[in-house]
Amino acid sequence: MDDGRSLRAVLCQVKPRKGDLNANMAAVRDALVPDVDLAVFPETVLSGYFVEGAALEVALSTEALIEALGSPPEGCGCDVVIGFYERGRSSVHNSLAYLTPGGDRYEVVHVHRKVFLPTYGIFEEGRYVEPGRGVRAFDTRFGRVGMLICEDLWHSMPATILALDGADLLLCGCASPARGYDASLTRPANLAEWDRIAARTAKEHGVFVLLAHLAGSEGGKIFAGGSTAWGPDGTLLARGPLFGDGNTTASLQMRDITRVRTESPFLSDLRTALPHLEHSLEESRSRRRSGKQRGLRRARATEAPEPTPRPTDGPGDRPNDEDRALLAIQPSLVEAALVEFIREEVVRRRDFARVVVGLSGGVDSAVSLFLASRALGPENVFAFLLPYATSSPESADHASLVIDAVGAHRRTLAITDAVDAYIDAHEPMVTDLRRGNLAARVRAVVLFDQSAKLDALPLGTGNKSERLLGYFTWHGDDSPPINPLGDLFKTQVWALARHLGVPRKIVDKPATADLVRGVSDEDELGISYHSADPILHWLLKGYDVESLVRLGFRRDEVEVVWKRLSSTHWKRELPTVALLSESAIGEGYLRPVDY
Repeated sequence: MDDGRSLRAVLCQVKPRKGDLNANMAAVRDALVPDVDLAVFPETVLSGYFVEGAALEVALSTEALIEALGSPPEGCGCDVVIGFYERGRSSVHNSLAYLTPGGDRYEVVHVHRKVFLPTYGIFEEGRYVEPGRGVRAFDTRFGRVGMLICEDLWHSMPATILALDGADLLLCGCASPARGYDASLTRPANLAEWDRIAARTAKEHGVFVLLAHLAGSEGGKIFAGGSTAWGPDGTLLARGPLFGDGNTTASLQMRDITRVRTESPFLSDLRTALPHLEHSLEESRSRRRSGKQRGLRRARATEAPEPTPRPTDGPGDRPNDEDRALLAIQPSLVEAALVEFIREEVVRRRDFARVVVGLSGGVDSAVSLFLASRALGPENVFAFLLPYATSSPESADHASLVIDAVGAHRRTLAITDAVDAYIDAHEPMVTDLRRGNLAARVRAVVLFDQSAKLDALPLGTGNKSERLLGYFTWHGDDSPPINPLGDLFKTQVWALARHLGVPRKIVDKPATADLVRGVSDEDELGISYHSADPILHWLLKGYDVESLVRLGFRRDEVEVVWKRLSSTHWKRELPTVALLSESAIGEGYLRPVDY
């Protein structure tokens, strides 16, 4: 690139509508602005990322992409980098296209196909698209450029190849769902990791690095935005907004590349050492081909991983402050994420404007009501008190406190007559447990009926601890279609409630489902949430019962939690259906649920 040139780039955060190519293309065109040289859009911005089995349906050939994008908007003569699912002759790729204006239409300069397809955890990309087979830099009117997509940048070799191939500017489109809201962070942990990777890549090779991050929510996976631009010395040049769309402009002074590479000649050193490293690489390939490492690999494969014990004060001293610190959240960040989640999933994904919430007087429903009111406005939130004869009067008082605090609509619909009519006529010997579950399911019926009346979406209130312990009524309190609290442990919900300003008497009182008079959650579970949540955390990390006992947790408490966790998987799943065909829903027929 011309050392005297200043390149003006804009990172365009867009919230795509899942599967709506026309609407997303219109959003891309709207984001193009005058007086910039380069506009960079995120990975899969034309369709959304989690399209699963619909990847072929939303895929475009490069010719169809150019046709759909149309002519460059008047006054906007910038080059454009855009992420899309690409339809090839015999496959679908996750691709990034570099386009330049060419008269009355755009021309394709280069297409990069994602090489590393994450197929683990929440990702299943390798099931639906074909990986790319290489990376290379290419020439543009602004100089030599390289492109990568999301996980490609997590591996050091692709960026190194592009730098060796002469790229001075690396462009990366990302669709990375926000994860990790630790108390010490000001942005989600995955974005903090992206910062480290991008800064290191820029500094190691003396290149500019631009990351365009997807925004919005797709079926509960929240894309936080936060696009970034990095200088060749690893300094942050610009950062996009969290949990929002919009453009972020960065001015790239190309002379900085020469200055940085002179001060820190890492790339020059690499070129000098490269012939020797290539020889070492070939030797390692030869060793693998000759099988000299097979015995070592077999030996390692037989070794079972064992968690590393930490110092404890003695048996039974866990959970301790260290365990509880692992569950600490940054409540302002969590609030921002969940407000965004509610707006996206209620309004943009499902075309509702309002929600209904069943209010119990407990902390979970209070937090959901607070979040909904902040996301949609209290005028669009309808709170329902649904007491049964055995419900505590205190619950109604506390529910009223919450409604008054946020200003939502209120209605009380007692369910005693509906529940007792069934019991008196058919089941006079019903147990307290059955009566409680019956009441919970009748409440769900009422909420769904009121949602139909009000054209409002039911909002869930169950927390992660209850869901993992199976401590909820199946098709009762777990039935609403969206739930902002379902990935927060109970202790984290309490922390969020304090931050939101939920009345203290609600936050501090013992947790109870209020289905059986005088019985708390701890009475029924046999363990407090303060003890159960850290145990659940470690079990989800792959530790077993014996490992946790060795680490200092009480055996009886670990076994209580493990038994509930391992015996209630069925309550967290959709109905089990006998598979009789290759197109069974959720098995062979895999499409997103939200479009």
